[in-house]
Amino acid sequence: MDALDVARWQFGVTTVYHFLFVPLTIGLSVLVAILQTMWHRTGNERYLKLTKFYGKLFLINFAMGVVTGIVQEFQFGMNWSDYSRFVGDIFGAPLAIEALVAFFLESTFIGLWIFGWDRLPKRAHLASIWAAAIGTNLSAYFILAANSFMQNPVGYRINPDSGRAELTDFPAVLTNKVALITFPHTLAGSFLVAGSLIVAVGLWHLIRNRDSADTGAYRFATKFGSWVVLVASAAVLFTGDIQGKIMTDVQPMKMAAAEGLYTTESPASFSVLTIGSLDGSREVFALKIPYLLSYLGTGDPNGTVHGINDLQAQYATQYGAGSYTPIIPVTYWSFRFMIAFGMAAGAIALLVLWSQRKGRTPSSRWLLRAGLAMPVLPLLANSFGWIFTEMGRQPWIVFGEMLTRNGVSRSVSLAEVLTSFTAFTLIYATLAVIEVKLLLRYAEAGVPDVSDEHPIDDTHDDAERPLAFAY
Repeated sequence: MDALDVARWQFGVTTVYHFLFVPLTIGLSVLVAILQTMWHRTGNERYLKLTKFYGKLFLINFAMGVVTGIVQEFQFGMNWSDYSRFVGDIFGAPLAIEALVAFFLESTFIGLWIFGWDRLPKRAHLASIWAAAIGTNLSAYFILAANSFMQNPVGYRINPDSGRAELTDFPAVLTNKVALITFPHTLAGSFLVAGSLIVAVGLWHLIRNRDSADTGAYRFATKFGSWVVLVASAAVLFTGDIQGKIMTDVQPMKMAAAEGLYTTESPASFSVLTIGSLDGSREVFALKIPYLLSYLGTGDPNGTVHGINDLQAQYATQYGAGSYTPIIPVTYWSFRFMIAFGMAAGAIALLVLWSQRKGRTPSSRWLLRAGLAMPVLPLLANSFGWIFTEMGRQPWIVFGEMLTRNGVSRSVSLAEVLTSFTAFTLIYATLAVIEVKLLLRYAEAGVPDVSDEHPIDDTHDDAERPLAFAY
């Protein structure tokens, strides 16, 4: 073990932990805004209760996500300074815009939304949550644009004197075809997580508190969340199909590794189950669906999909001696876990809707257990999806331009990386306990009583309204 190994583990742990908060924040911000819009248009108290209820869960998650995200970015200078030096001119541009525009947009208007109840006019308060949601999604886009450059470098040139990558076409970076499909795919996965949380909490209260005065609110929440999950599941499949074709084009080794495809095939079969040799160099047993991989990868049932061994030989000739093959078991199984956990969440959503057909109230304990597992399933799907995305790119940190081993900070010792890795992991474990306890505490409390609350009436003259920015 050396500093490179520990630095990779640290960034991997930090990224996976941070991304537990990201999809819920992205999806829940929009869904809370939709619920508040429904209340604004109908005046139905049920929607106000759900807005405040799920809005509180959103704020808890948002706060934790900010903390972990800041630490993640610090690692570029701590452990990956050679990478930052090489690509900083390009990587820094979208991240700077994300911080200066998107993050300030969402953080400012979240503050107005939190403290604006009964202070801001109803329309201004509604606009603040929508502005925060837009900022959250813009933030995701700029970060994904930066990451997509690592997958498919565009809009740059290598300075022969400094050896650095320099930005030549910023619009090309923002419109990278990898970013353009990764963004909607990530959004769909985020709504899958957020919808699952709404279902889980609503279903728990609906089954455990069958005679509650808020049964109608919980019934609506479970139906609303289930439909969100189903629509998001369809969007994940659709965008994932497009993403697979782009991945085959720009990173054929990643597609080959995802399928355990060692030799080039035309047509290529989709691997339902492949068992490879211990060294990951050949296939031992495989259960396959004919033609499917060719269609998924190229759009043509008879299309050619290049195999691992052929690509390894090609890259060795193109880039020099060395292994250009990712860890096959990791890429193969993370790809399948991503699909399986996502599909499981969609299946549970169908069961939840079926259990409420014709006005029925679900009572099955098995359904309750499945519903409580729902938020975990798409979280795991998202996590395995990112593990596949990043591990499938290896050994490149910037595909075709910089190997991961060349991006680590040369001045950081093994002991220093181990110290920061241990410290951050312990801190994150503590934050995870706090996060779960807070979410469970406020989720168990149920929807708030809003009968005594009197939001500002927009019919008042401006002079009669409380000072909007007093807090």
